[in-house]
Amino acid sequence: MYRIDALPAFSDNYIWLLQDTTTRRCAVVDPGDAQPVLDWLAAHPDWRLDDILVTHHHPDHVGGVTRLKDATGARVSGPARENTPSRDVALDDGARIEVLGRDFVVHAVPGHTLGHIAYYQAEEGWLFSGDTLFAAGCGRLFEGTPQQMNMSLRRLAALPDATRVYCAHEYTLSNLHFARAAEPGNTAVAQRFEEVSAWRAAGRISLPSTIALEKATNPFLRCRETSIKEKIDERDGARQRTEDEVFAALRGWKDQFKVA
Repeated sequence: MYRIDALPAFSDNYIWLLQDTTTRRCAVVDPGDAQPVLDWLAAHPDWRLDDILVTHHHPDHVGGVTRLKDATGARVSGPARENTPSRDVALDDGARIEVLGRDFVVHAVPGHTLGHIAYYQAEEGWLFSGDTLFAAGCGRLFEGTPQQMNMSLRRLAALPDATRVYCAHEYTLSNLHFARAAEPGNTAVAQRFEEVSAWRAAGRISLPSTIALEKATNPFLRCRETSIKEKIDERDGARQRTEDEVFAALRGWKDQFKVA
């Protein structure tokens, strides 16, 4: 009944296209560019775009919103605490919105931006995490604090293990390079690195991920692990650190990290 495809945009963005194959209605998440969506609709003239969902205000996520709304009349939903072009519905933490006959719960996940939200659909097990939780990584802290981002990631990590994670960028292989440096003894990271390397070499996308896979291989969800703490001690000097401080040190390291 439902299908989700990635429409590539720019160099590494994905616009997620949700499709109800029974009613031939669809929705998109974070259309930074309208053209890939318009091209898909032109190739599928019997389909209708009903909804545009936005996670945060950065141009590569909202740049195509107004053009798509003007072309299709689709409803635009976005974070209440940020400016979303042509927004019809403002969403804050705990809000519920029906899209394609499915009820989505909104989670406030500040950190990358202060008003960032994620969309979770429990029955289907979908999470649209924008630039908060990436496959094997997390977003940069452009507006929020390490404490905010760590709390946001903990909240998403508490979702069921089988939840599929649809993030907005193809950063997985780059993130796994860092994960190997942060936790060189993690065999799950090593296995995932080999798998994703093969996928990317074959032109295959690396998404969606799952919450279970992220908890096993994403260093930013593993700040309580002794292996991560020891690596931070090795780099920055041994001392007692809170989980937020471990996260902050890890994020600062990732910001400067270069693949050898």
